[in-house]
Amino acid sequence: MTPAAFRQTPPFSRWRPLAAARPAMSASWWQWVASTDSLTARLIAAGGDKPFRVRLLRQGVGWPQQDEAQAIGIGAKRYAWLREVALCLDNTPWVVARSVAPLTQLKGQRLKGLGERSLGSWLFRQPGLVRGPLEATSRPPQFARANGIESYCAWGRRSVFYHGCQEGGLSLLVQEYFLHAMADELDLPSR
Repeated sequence: MTPAAFRQTPPFSRWRPLAAARPAMSASWWQWVASTDSLTARLIAAGGDKPFRVRLLRQGVGWPQQDEAQAIGIGAKRYAWLREVALCLDNTPWVVARSVAPLTQLKGQRLKGLGERSLGSWLFRQPGLVRGPLEATSRPPQFARANGIESYCAWGRRSVFYHGCQEGGLSLLVQEYFLHAMADELDLPSR
């Protein structure tokens, strides 16, 4: 490869298709990262008697990261609806999540009023909801530390949910990061 060709090669994306991450992932983690059912329901079941709570960290209008904007099909430097939460068991964050949606697609979706309810409680009740392919990362979530949460994660995953393909439909990016506290509590391997 020539030096000029090397410079033109885009940097490795922090997100990669789930199948590409599979060789580095233990079977225990694969069950969590590759699941397509409700993460909230899985956490509640894994937590046993521990009370489950969604802690709202931030919600409002802001600029998505460049890769987030690309995932939901909006241009760079376009405002979007952002929601960051911690999914806690016994008040300890096990998962942090960040969701991003184009502002132009929010009308009538009732996402702004979720408060401390899980996004999954809305998502999995939507008829015709389609989930795009899962992607995985081993990089920590940038927003967690800013909210005072330990940002070490074993794995993160994301996918875009599509609700309604016609005009007025919604593209919603959901990113979930499985934290060290969850791995410790469930005795999961480091990877």
